[in-house]
This record gives sequence, structure tokens and C-alpha cells, in this order.
Amino acid sequence: MKKIVFQEFKLKNEVTQKQVILSYQLYGKPLNEAPLVVVNHALTGNSTVGGTKGWWNQLIGENKCIDTLKYSIIAFDIPGNGYQNEENTIENYTDFSLFDVATVFWKGLDLLNISQIFTVIGGSLGGAIAWEMAAIRPKAIQHLIPIATNWKASDWIIANIMVQKSLLSHQDKPLEKARIHAMLLYRTPQSLAYKFKGNKEENTSKYLVENWLNHHGIQLKNRFHIQAYKLMNHLLKTTNVFETNPEFLNELETTIHVIAIDSDGFYSATEIHETYQKLKKHNRKCHYYEINSIHGHDAFLIEFEQLTQLLKPIFSNGNTTN
Repeated sequence: MKKIVFQEFKLKNEVTQKQVILSYQLYGKPLNEAPLVVVNHALTGNSTVGGTKGWWNQLIGENKCIDTLKYSIIAFDIPGNGYQNEENTIENYTDFSLFDVATVFWKGLDLLNISQIFTVIGGSLGGAIAWEMAAIRPKAIQHLIPIATNWKASDWIIANIMVQKSLLSHQDKPLEKARIHAMLLYRTPQSLAYKFKGNKEENTSKYLVENWLNHHGIQLKNRFHIQAYKLMNHLLKTTNVFETNPEFLNELETTIHVIAIDSDGFYSATEIHETYQKLKKHNRKCHYYEINSIHGHDAFLIEFEQLTQLLKPIFSNGNTTN
């Protein structure tokens, strides 16, 4: 784990943050010796994307889709996510936006003497950060891969963030309750039926699905600081590339690969396809892909075989001209 500390960091809303800590991890070949892949984590994720405990280790590693023998890979922690350091939280979290997060990422890359990126990839919140990174520097990324996300927070996203914020304000088990609600957004009725089949725990009246939800609530409480969760929840509603850069579509030189999930009830495939159509209308280089799954939004953390097949053409040869 490495870190960069920014002092007196001015946010988009003109508020100055006394200190912003940007931690990150590196994988694969040394920086500036191979094409660079930036991997952005989702709401409860972190910079541990590869290795034994990596949350995307089925995609990232030696001879895997994102091959550590071929690429340099960097994964930043969203400032304030509290990973490995509970003190790295942000009290005035509503002052932060994904524009600020993307700006911090770019400043970190600048200090590492990186100006051009082969690929920025991320799912959900991580994909939204990828959009913001492209809006800030529309000529600096060769391939942008936002998965199960969109370039602007929808009314549905904003509404659910409001519900999450309300649950997090309760005195009684706020993290557990917020996580239980979130899990129902990230999965589908079909996914739960497939997993539990209406069964109860042996010799009890407790349904397996209830145990599963309670387990996820407790698990999150044990590894996540509530202030960090409040920040991450808030950030989801702050995506809007056209506020970041009104000329985004005219300036964009990135090849964009948008990936939707057909059963996603959080970021719907319909709205992501509309984004693709808008990009095509403006003659932007873009491709649309769809993961077929019963598992809803979380499919980008489950359907690794499909993801590998979709991503393989981009990462197979490190081609920087497509």
C-alpha cells in the first residue's frame, strides 16, 4: 500500500479540504514500462483488486484477462473509504463529489508522471468515476470501460441514495439496515429464488434469505466505518459528466465500451443503452455489451466468464490504436 497526501485541496464547491489522503496499490509490470490499466473500485470495494484477497482476482493476474505479465495496473482507494485506516474518513462528506474523486486520481497520476492511460475500468461507483476521469481529460484515456453504471445519476439512483441516507441516520444498527436494503437493490427476485429456493434454516422458522441478509449487514458493520459508508453512498448521486465538462462529447477521443447487465435494477440496461445511442449519434467511438444474468447489479462481481469474454478483445494484445 502506497499513499500520497494532498494538503489544502480545493473541492469543486470551492470548499478547501485541509488534507486528502490518496492510497493506492500497484500490480503487474512497473509503471511506465507497459500499458497502464486503472481499476476503480465500487462502493464497498478498495484498492485490493488482485492477489489472493483481490475482489477482481478472477480477472486480474498472470495470464488472466487483465494480464499482470503484460500490463501495469494501479488501483486507488477513494479518499475517505477508510480502507486499512479508519482515520482516513471525511467528516464533511457532502462537500465531495465524484468530480473531486476523479480530480484527486488525476493528480496522483500526474505525480507518478503518467499522462496517458491505456484503460480505465470500473463497475458501479468505480465506473462512474471512470466517466468523470474521461470528462476531465477527454483525450488522455484510450479505452474507457464503465460497467453497470452511467454518466449521470438517474432519479432512481438519487431516490435510493436518499433512502440509504435515512437508514444511516438511525441510531439502531444503521449500517446493517442500510446494507440489507442495498442488497435487495443489487440482486433480483430470480437470483434470491435460485439461491435459497424458499428454504428455512434446519430446525428453525428462520428463512435462509433472512440469514443471508443479516450476515451481509453484520459483515459490513464489522469492516466498514459508518462515516466512510455515508460518503460512498453520497458519491453515487454526484455523477454528471456534462456538469464537469459541457463539451465532453465534442472533445472526447476515447474508445468507450459500455457494459450493461440485462437484469440490473440499479443502473438499468435501458438507460445505459440510451447513453450508447447518444455517443453513436455524436460519432464517438463506442461499443455496447450486455451481460446476461439473473443476479442483477452484482453480476459484474459474479459473471466473470462473461466479463472475460467481453473484455478479452480489448486486453488481448494491448493495442493502443483501436
